[in-house]
Amino acid sequence: MIIKSAIIFAIVGVISGRNYYQDRIPNGHFVPNPCLTSQYWNTVGHLNPAHHTHLKNIFGHEFRANGHVWTAAFCQMDSDKDGKSNGEELGDPNCTWQPGQTPDGSAIGHPGICEPVGDARCSYQNFACNCLEHCSGVDGYP
Repeated sequence: MIIKSAIIFAIVGVISGRNYYQDRIPNGHFVPNPCLTSQYWNTVGHLNPAHHTHLKNIFGHEFRANGHVWTAAFCQMDSDKDGKSNGEELGDPNCTWQPGQTPDGSAIGHPGICEPVGDARCSYQNFACNCLEHCSGVDGYP
């Protein structure tokens, strides 16, 4: 019984944590997956779209450094260096969104993964859709 309760609390904690961060960015529950166009990237700051990982993408690092707060300055940044600001990619091009509000538009890209994946200007990120984490060259991984 104790083990069962511990497992339930752990699962609830992970799910609650994910929603907490998704609710702190515009369209956080609807960020397009740059690898599978019909799916969402549920863990926006992580290298895996489906679950939290120890390794974060550049957006995850910068969001943490910004205190996990969406500000106009953070919105105007281009974390993944793909030519679109974080706000443009997440549907807040005017950087006016606040938690609890409806964003001005829909998310059109992923703020932590340079798109289109595989494009020459994105080669710096050493990211490939067929290897999401623990890959050679990804986020400092040997």
